[in-house]
Amino acid sequence: MKLLISIENLKKLKSREHAPLECYNCNKVFHKAKNFVQRAIKTNKRAKFCCHKCSSEYVLKQKSIPYICACCSASGFRCLSEFKKSKSKNCFCSSSCAAKYNNTHKKYGHTRSKLEKWLEFKLTALYPKLEIHYARKDSISQELDIFIPSLKLAFEINGIFHYKPIFGQDKLSKIQNNDSRKLQACLEKGIELCVLDVSEEKGFKQSSSLKYLEVVKSAIQNKIAVETSHFLSKTLGF
Repeated sequence: MKLLISIENLKKLKSREHAPLECYNCNKVFHKAKNFVQRAIKTNKRAKFCCHKCSSEYVLKQKSIPYICACCSASGFRCLSEFKKSKSKNCFCSSSCAAKYNNTHKKYGHTRSKLEKWLEFKLTALYPKLEIHYARKDSISQELDIFIPSLKLAFEINGIFHYKPIFGQDKLSKIQNNDSRKLQACLEKGIELCVLDVSEEKGFKQSSSLKYLEVVKSAIQNKIAVETSHFLSKTLGF
């Protein structure tokens, strides 16, 4: 214990008078009766903390290591077991800080749906020689789910969050405004943007996703046919 007076001064106190102690966890000064302090000294009993909360926090710290939040720079402690389970080298003081940091440092875009990943797998197999970009921002400085530079053809896969206020009207308005800006940016770049409305899908199923693959394939084939026709016209002069 951290006794804030000398043993001599402790002995001068009456049995029910309180002696000042310092909490090991929060450094707050608290008081215990003289007879309690003397018993603690004789029996080597621990009187380290001002309350049970500080006691629990101190025990947690002993099993933890200090960290600094990668987002807001707040300091704290985290269990060693949590560090071992975490795949990320960064630590955060809250889920909101983690989300904010990950959104501003993402390298590949937002979390992609199973449908997007499945379409990428299928299109890569169907068009191995066609350069196709997935969830990239280098075309219009905004993310496009699927973009084919040579055809100037893009696809956006819009779920229910683009059409209904699942997270409130303000959030929906922001999403729809972003969609409008994305469409305008594509028009300015001469990119044809096709929007796939998948809002009725409750979960990914390959059987129900085939129709979206067919829409994408049809759009690609039509674009290839148009580009081929233009090339032949210029080459043959008709």
